[in-house]
Amino acid sequence: MLVEKIEHKWLAAFARTFTLCKVQPGEVVAILAETQSRRVNVELARLALEGMGAKVFEVTLTTPALTAPAPVRSTGASDAIGQLGPVVAALARADMVVDCTVEGLLHAPELPTIMKGMDGHMPRLLMVSNEHPEILERTVPDPALEGVVRAAMKKLRTAQQMHVTSAAGTDLRVNLKHGDKQAVVGGVWGFCPKPGMVSHWPAGLALAFPAAGSVNGTLVMAPGDVNLTFKQYLRDTIRLSIENDSVVAIEGHGVDVDMMRGYYKAWEDAEGHRACYAVSHVGFGLNPDARWDAMAFYDKRDCNGTELRAFAGNFLYSTGANEVAGRHTLGHFDLPMRGCTIRLDDTVVVDAGQVVSAVLA
Repeated sequence: MLVEKIEHKWLAAFARTFTLCKVQPGEVVAILAETQSRRVNVELARLALEGMGAKVFEVTLTTPALTAPAPVRSTGASDAIGQLGPVVAALARADMVVDCTVEGLLHAPELPTIMKGMDGHMPRLLMVSNEHPEILERTVPDPALEGVVRAAMKKLRTAQQMHVTSAAGTDLRVNLKHGDKQAVVGGVWGFCPKPGMVSHWPAGLALAFPAAGSVNGTLVMAPGDVNLTFKQYLRDTIRLSIENDSVVAIEGHGVDVDMMRGYYKAWEDAEGHRACYAVSHVGFGLNPDARWDAMAFYDKRDCNGTELRAFAGNFLYSTGANEVAGRHTLGHFDLPMRGCTIRLDDTVVVDAGQVVSAVLA
């Protein structure tokens, strides 16, 4: 287990990232934390911001009691704020919010209100993933990543269909335009210099939230692919049959298959519906500094796994909440896969796990 303490090199990493966010002297910056937050990251953020001349205040909330039928991990949907109006108002009035909650605010219900701003302020928000600072040090955002992610987002917005295949047997089609509806496209490159922007660190991926009824086919996860909710590399092959967005069959043998079935079933039984089985978002990683093998070097408590969502050339398939499709659940899987070929209409953007840089220039 790595030691968590203030180190100059980690303070410098936070300062470099906040510089990319164009933090200015005199700006009001809110740090949002909870009692289970990784305190070293909160302190590194505060010290770096104060060193840049920002006016910093911290809001620390009590981590809520568990209400879920199973542990909740890596959802990006923190429930720490709990719709507390004064907290939302304080964050909305800041120039920038540094999100150090355990799960992050990316899909939290309060985020849209916060990002609208108040009293002439529109904040920008950076989610600092719940990682050990060494991971953040290795993945300090590269300004060049912004252009690559923006190019990938443009490809996603203009494409009609995403087609994903692999030697393992994946054959999945995602209609990015479905009738009169289309997927909502997003992307993150690790910094947020303008009001209204939301990003997270580590970063480097482009993704789409498909409209309802857009996803069909077969997804085959091979040994070495990743179940980030469990923070595990797969040992077994898992074959998922997907019809009308939803996983309808989980085939295979071994512990990995049994654990996935059990986690899905826990949410289905507790919530009384099958939203946990349905697609949340699909996308692909673009960050050459993010490593597929990173989890092998860290204890589970040291690693949130955000880096593995972003390693260059992965196909990321996620199930769970999808506001675009009108589905809500806390049951969530993030499943980065290697060796996939991703086509956007007739253009190959990832070829057998390798980003085709020429088409994203």
